Amino acid sequence: MARDQSAIAKLEKTKRHYNSWVVNETLEDYSLRYAPRSFRRWSEFTVANAALGGISYLADFAIGGSIAISSGFTNSFIAILISAIIIFVTGAPISYYAAKYNIDMDLLTRGAGFGYIGSTLTSVIYASFCFIFFALEGAIMAQAIELYFGLPLVWGYLLCTIAIFPLVVFGMTLLAQMQVWTQPVWLLGMFAPWFAVLLKDPTAFSTWTSFAGKSPSGSGFDILLCASGAGVALSLIAQIGEQVDYLRFMPDKTPQNNGKWWWAVMLAGPGWVILGAWKQWAGGFFTAVAVKNGVDIAKANEPIHMYIEGFKEMFSNPAVYLALATFFVILSQVKINVTNAYSGSLSWSNFFSRLTHAHPGRVVWLVFHLIIALVLQELGVFDVLLWVLGFYSNVAIAWVGALVADLIVNKPLGLSPSYIEFKRAHLYNFNPVGFGSMMIASVISVIAFFGVMGPAAQAFSTFIALGLAFVLSPIIAIITKGKYYIAREDVHFHNNPEAEGLTQCSVCEYEYEREDMAYCPVYQGSICSLCCSLDAQCHDACKAAT
Repeated sequence: MARDQSAIAKLEKTKRHYNSWVVNETLEDYSLRYAPRSFRRWSEFTVANAALGGISYLADFAIGGSIAISSGFTNSFIAILISAIIIFVTGAPISYYAAKYNIDMDLLTRGAGFGYIGSTLTSVIYASFCFIFFALEGAIMAQAIELYFGLPLVWGYLLCTIAIFPLVVFGMTLLAQMQVWTQPVWLLGMFAPWFAVLLKDPTAFSTWTSFAGKSPSGSGFDILLCASGAGVALSLIAQIGEQVDYLRFMPDKTPQNNGKWWWAVMLAGPGWVILGAWKQWAGGFFTAVAVKNGVDIAKANEPIHMYIEGFKEMFSNPAVYLALATFFVILSQVKINVTNAYSGSLSWSNFFSRLTHAHPGRVVWLVFHLIIALVLQELGVFDVLLWVLGFYSNVAIAWVGALVADLIVNKPLGLSPSYIEFKRAHLYNFNPVGFGSMMIASVISVIAFFGVMGPAAQAFSTFIALGLAFVLSPIIAIITKGKYYIAREDVHFHNNPEAEGLTQCSVCEYEYEREDMAYCPVYQGSICSLCCSLDAQCHDACKAAT
């Protein structure tokens, strides 16, 4: 393209110099980039174990207990089963593409139907998931600390938030080690009390299956209560984003590691929901047992009370079982909240880098994320758990539905590119295929959620969101003929054998692998994806010329 030489010279003077912690990828973890081969030095087992360590959270227990209280045993059991199946099926293709292309949820969403700016909204949706669940998990930990140490909740929330910060600063490097070290102890604490209750209390199982809670249908089946419960459980569909934040560090798939690679991706990707569903059922089980043993039904959905009942069957000394229950809750919540904070910092980094053309570093957005989560805790988010998650799931599942439709329908049919293009230099700002289908589906489902369309639509609002988003994506792709996926073909780096190895960015002058590079006609040289994202002077001139 024609360009005034003085203008080019002016741009060349503005070399980008990042903060020291942005350049340090031990802290930054390629938060806005493709994860290069040189950084992916962990084995399939290590990555999978780190990813599974992130599902140690006890909010599943609280969710399962809350659904059981509001809907009764039968409705809660079926609702959790249905949601688990949907989460697994939608999570499989997302995990595969993220592990194959070594990119996080935001970069995957950009190239799978949403566009460069369109995916900023999904970054906020994902960040919301992270800080909502950080707040819920922090509240659960604070409840345990209050019960054991007597620390008021208002100070417990602050403590449980601040304590996470130093563990997340060093990203995947520290998180992987921490999850490996703590996993055996956590697994023992997770399952031992459950088995103890089943073995020592022969009536425990029947207590659960006959549990009615506050359900209008008792312990029997009611389709609307079941659908509403599934809607709450489906809020966990965005958990796949946190799994992907680890899976992007998977080694390349080769003939030698093919089997291990697939097992690791499926187990640590969609496979998280197998344990997740069990924890929700176990939450209902422990809630029923706790209520039978005299715990107030308003407190029975708190995991600390659930595990007190479990450890009580193993140890008769109150000091011992209370200490063990408290230790287990704190360990579980630390393991998950480091992941919530880490993933939240990634999503905020992606969001603000595109809106502000600045990237002060992942650590800055980590602090921002923790402040939001702390405010939610202080506002009592745990007390309105069902409503918050029910509302959130409508938007989250519309996003995932549109994304999955692109991956398993549009790409095989040739309606979208077969690969994932995530760089600004080659994307339109908005792609109506994913962005449009998500917006339409989420707006209609939220209207249904608030009861405007009647009680049946209100109960099935999340299913409306999923179905609409999934169907609209290929329809819009056909109507637009897929022309909004690629704004400018990559003839310099995509599948170019001559571009193998490292290429120096002409702006920041650091070297990156070809998957992270584009050619910039404005700077007349190669540019890395981050410098391209942060540039505010080019005004997308490379795409305007096509």
